[in-house]
Amino acid sequence: MGRPRASTAEIVVVGNEVLNGEVLDTNSNWLAKRLYASGLVLRRVTAVRDDLREISAAVREALRRKTEWIFTTGGLGPTDDDMTLRGVALATRRRLVLNSEALEMLRDRYSRLYEMGVVRERELTPSRLKMAMLPRGAKALRNRVGSAPGSLLKHGRSWIISLPGVPSEMKDIYENEVEPLLLKSARRTFRSVGGLVVRGVPESALAPVLSAVSRRHKQTYVKSHPKGIEAGRSVVEIVVHGEGGSEEEARRVVEEVLRELQEQVKGLMPASLERIEAREGG
Repeated sequence: MGRPRASTAEIVVVGNEVLNGEVLDTNSNWLAKRLYASGLVLRRVTAVRDDLREISAAVREALRRKTEWIFTTGGLGPTDDDMTLRGVALATRRRLVLNSEALEMLRDRYSRLYEMGVVRERELTPSRLKMAMLPRGAKALRNRVGSAPGSLLKHGRSWIISLPGVPSEMKDIYENEVEPLLLKSARRTFRSVGGLVVRGVPESALAPVLSAVSRRHKQTYVKSHPKGIEAGRSVVEIVVHGEGGSEEEARRVVEEVLRELQEQVKGLMPASLERIEAREGG
């Protein structure tokens, strides 16, 4: 009997500034690395504008694909164009309600900001209260860096996690609030990554070797990355991703493939090899 498949994930990036090219989306890249290292399968990253219909459609489509962990980034702030949670509510056919946990978090936040002299009043204005409006049934996620709480909503078999767009806030909530739940609840696979740097053999000559090795080792993904030409010789990095039921199995799979690749590449054109040792995760 084979291993259970790993839980699936998708990321929905929300923000005109991303699609206008004003802001580089580093959030999805950071999340992708963390999800990969945690043993999940990230199936898709979607970027949408600050548009209620587009946000709700992106979340609804992820739900229709039965994605188990759906992350949104951006659009949780106090302004009118921050409408991610409205989109999540629309996609799940829920109402936005004043969340008592989020309300308390915001009271604490603005009291501290007032005492620090950052804001002139500690009262929760309508704009601040907006950040406490979460889809009915959602759990507020504490933001230790900024103001807007995150949101965790269980809908059917899917978890919808809404995180701020400010990278430091997104990372804080993910590491402290989301990752512990994910590591406890998600189905995970163990991964190991290693590689070779090959000098003197062009990628086109390596391609048949990589294809043959990949066919023999179904638990791995072998990918070549051309790095250009140095001192008249082509440089290609070969990365091997392996999976297993344990860290030891995943590492063993990668080591087997790396040894086989080394033997195969030695039989090609005069080449020099540099080993990149296997490591866990991504």
